[in-house]
Amino acid sequence: MPSIAPSTIAARLADVRARIAEAARRSGRPASAVRLIAVSKTHPASAVAEAYAAGQREFGENRVQEALEKMPASPPDVIWHLIGHLQSNKAKLVPGAFRVVHTVDSIKLAQTLDRHAQAAGASVEVLLQANLTGEATKSGVADAAALAPLLAAVLACPALKATGLMTIPDPAYDERRTRQVFARMNELLERLRTACAPGPAFCELSLGMSHDFEWAVEEGATLVRVGTAIFGARA
Repeated sequence: MPSIAPSTIAARLADVRARIAEAARRSGRPASAVRLIAVSKTHPASAVAEAYAAGQREFGENRVQEALEKMPASPPDVIWHLIGHLQSNKAKLVPGAFRVVHTVDSIKLAQTLDRHAQAAGASVEVLLQANLTGEATKSGVADAAALAPLLAAVLACPALKATGLMTIPDPAYDERRTRQVFARMNELLERLRTACAPGPAFCELSLGMSHDFEWAVEEGATLVRVGTAIFGARA
């Protein structure tokens, strides 16, 4: 008989954590090597509170404004990640609100975010977003060769801390092609660490969502962004 999906956020969260731990074990790593980002976009602050009560502390949002509306109703020690495209005109709203931005994809955006972070007296961790599948509807650096100059620009920004890479494979890809994208990102991370010497903090790979996070963990992800498998289908 098919298994019955857990019916509460706490139960689904426990199920996702168990699957991450098992995938990490298969890849020869401890479960602690992978951080779960619970993607709460389109879900209310009450859903964040339910996941928080179950022990979740890191949450991801796609839209700056939506996240800012949830933050006052959420516990103060929640760590917020911006995982959606950041427009330059919204960059001023990020420092002090989001600890991590996963989607820096241009030197202009990096410099704009740095300027606002310096003005706010804040520091922001950033990941460089790559778009290796060339999808027109996705943001990210399409040419892998452009990642090195982008990383160099981020390293020159006093208020930004470069911590790794992020990508979203084409959801139509099968397991083999999805894993190829994830493996390529792992290779790029190591290449950039050698070429640009960004320091030990540049070690994160933000890969995988509800449908492919186990493959991502097996291919080296240190951050997985899981929404539907925790909070249920979005309205």
